[in-house]
Amino acid sequence: MGDTRLFELGPDLWEAFGQTLTTVAIALFFGVVGGTVIGLALYTTRSGNLFANRPAFVVLNFAVNFFRPIPFIIFIAAVQPLARVVVGTGFGIKAAIFALSLAAAFFISRVVEQNLFAVDPGVIEAARAMGASRPRVLFTVLIPEALGPLILGYTFAFVAIVDASAVAGFVGGGGLGYFAQSYGFGSFDTVVTWATVLIIVAIVQLGQLLGNVLARRVLRR
Repeated sequence: MGDTRLFELGPDLWEAFGQTLTTVAIALFFGVVGGTVIGLALYTTRSGNLFANRPAFVVLNFAVNFFRPIPFIIFIAAVQPLARVVVGTGFGIKAAIFALSLAAAFFISRVVEQNLFAVDPGVIEAARAMGASRPRVLFTVLIPEALGPLILGYTFAFVAIVDASAVAGFVGGGGLGYFAQSYGFGSFDTVVTWATVLIIVAIVQLGQLLGNVLARRVLRR
């Protein structure tokens, strides 16, 4: 019975799969861009670093510490007013992408900052001693040295975004989360529910594999 219903729901499942991939891809892109910029700013404005600026660091650090711990199910509701201003709606896929992108940026910023701290300070000091400007040290020494671990960090963020996208589906964000809630859990259909779970697991595994491969290639250089 469940197998037959799953077959009938094939078009809806395929549409939900596409919505999830689109949502995750867009949120990951904006999350990586925003998170990398914030993470770089957090690292470089710390005392003794390339662009030391205590007021800027305090403001950024407070913002990240304030927003990052908020559970996504609460965060997506809290940013609805801002989503209406930015994307024109506080509900649906556009609002979910906006909330995911914002949450991912705060999450990724800490990942970036932590991986930059892993770079040997001696490498940076050597570049500065050779006369390299601070921007040049940032883009030709610091980021390349941290690139391998950063890719692994972005991969971890990808997994978190896939997880959060499923949560977004429960509040009108579409995708596999909405499909599982509407046709699986909400209809007490374990076949549909587990089929959705397996698809989400497959997406995560493929993303993790790709991230691991890219990180290994970078680290071998």
